[in-house]
Amino acid sequence: MAAERLSYCAEELRARDRDRFLLCLFAPPQRREALFALYAFNLEVAKTAEVVSEPMLGQIRLQWWREALAEIYEGKQVRRHHVVEPLAVAIRDHGLARAAFERLIDAREADLDPAPPPDLAALESYAAATSATLQSLALAILGVEEEAAETAARQVGIAWALTGLLRAVPFHARQKRLYLPEDHLAVTGVRTAELFELRTSDALAGVVMRLAKRARERLSEARRLRGEVPKAALPALLPACLAEAYLARLERADFDPFASGVQAELRNPALRLWWATLRRRY
Repeated sequence: MAAERLSYCAEELRARDRDRFLLCLFAPPQRREALFALYAFNLEVAKTAEVVSEPMLGQIRLQWWREALAEIYEGKQVRRHHVVEPLAVAIRDHGLARAAFERLIDAREADLDPAPPPDLAALESYAAATSATLQSLALAILGVEEEAAETAARQVGIAWALTGLLRAVPFHARQKRLYLPEDHLAVTGVRTAELFELRTSDALAGVVMRLAKRARERLSEARRLRGEVPKAALPALLPACLAEAYLARLERADFDPFASGVQAELRNPALRLWWATLRRRY
């Protein structure tokens, strides 16, 4: 890839979502551009709450994407857009389900509401609709349809989302947004005002520890299916390796999301992914 000029979608991922960029490189070459387009689409809808000044503008932005997808699936002229055009090719070439994209966009509306999820079930439902849906679409691009792979991808997707949200607590706190379950915060006595002032506490660490444990449980559930998952599914499941490393770093920081280094990228992630691929592990 280094000797080639990267597409716009690949460049966007390399700049703004390096983990997923690297994951794409472990897919077969003929599948990479479709994965780049899929993950670039995810970047576009995931950043909605960050780039708008009020919820209504976010709704308009998401509606724009709904209409763009409708035009693709209804055979109309594809919008001239650096992500829409390659996404249309990916959808056509790999028969990607419209319902999955619509589910993902609908779930992103939750980002426009500053209220935290009421409980763990709601948080995991959000993680499933966003991250797990994305991993399911990645499986479709890889040509994998086995039920075991789908189940494993769902577990990995939820674990990846939980891990990312824990690492992003400081980022969201600066925006006065919160993804930690409201009931967990209430029981442990975490004060939202203090959290938004970027102040840590033992109570906050306790909530993060419980969510990190849940993410690891999801990873374990995915790994129990290793013997049934085809090798072709591996590029969609490799996020598990990176999530495990991020969770280990968080544990070393005593589950303090504000600790130095928790938000930093991993050292040598490509080497981790290469070793996992070599061993056919996730």
